[in-house]
Amino acid sequence: MNQDLYLARKELINSLDLPASKMDLKKLQRRQRTKLLIWEMSLRSLYVIKRTVDVLAASLGMLVLSPVFLILILCIVIEDGWPVFYSQPRVGQNGRVFRFYKFRSMVRNADKIKEELMTQNESGDGVIFKMKNDPRITRIGRFIRRYSLDELPQLFNVLTGDMSLVGPRPPIPSEVAEYSLEDRKRLHVKPGITCIWQVSGRSDIPFKEQVQLDVQYIRTQGFWNDIKLLLKTIPAVLLGKGAY
Repeated sequence: MNQDLYLARKELINSLDLPASKMDLKKLQRRQRTKLLIWEMSLRSLYVIKRTVDVLAASLGMLVLSPVFLILILCIVIEDGWPVFYSQPRVGQNGRVFRFYKFRSMVRNADKIKEELMTQNESGDGVIFKMKNDPRITRIGRFIRRYSLDELPQLFNVLTGDMSLVGPRPPIPSEVAEYSLEDRKRLHVKPGITCIWQVSGRSDIPFKEQVQLDVQYIRTQGFWNDIKLLLKTIPAVLLGKGAY
């Protein structure tokens, strides 16, 4: 009976690939440490590559697009005066708050007017605020929002390390306050200028679906995946679908 029990136990251990002795346990621990070390090195390498690409691309982008920056600055000043840039606190990776920059596309007291427009929020989820015909948007603002030119100053956020070229869009603190535990998963990585839902319909996509697409990006992120998303961003911006 004891022999049958011993054989049954041995067969179970072998089927589950469990260590049968202290020596086997040590071998298993060494293999696990090696796998963990390789995984950590791969992850660090990915971060280094991603950060290097971010810095090089953002620097080159600001240099090449400097004439566009100057033209947009003049257009904004001529229509609605100063300031040219709009800054706002946004929530980044792991809940860290940073200063987020855009070209100003709305009137100067837009944040105050927003409180009066909350009843006209067209976002069905209620977490984010969206209006297709937002009265706060200026004429030049409507143009630069359609083609995402208002986002260009975020190249500076990429240079400072607050953002990446690719990643979930950074929310404002009041939105995060309404997040569920599932929604907060999008804060696990560094926010970006573009991501999956930006090339899949942008503002036309409901908030819950935006979160799902951001979580999908987090689970599948990689260098080549980022390159694909950057390439898909070009036609998405030119077509202006879902931008308002």
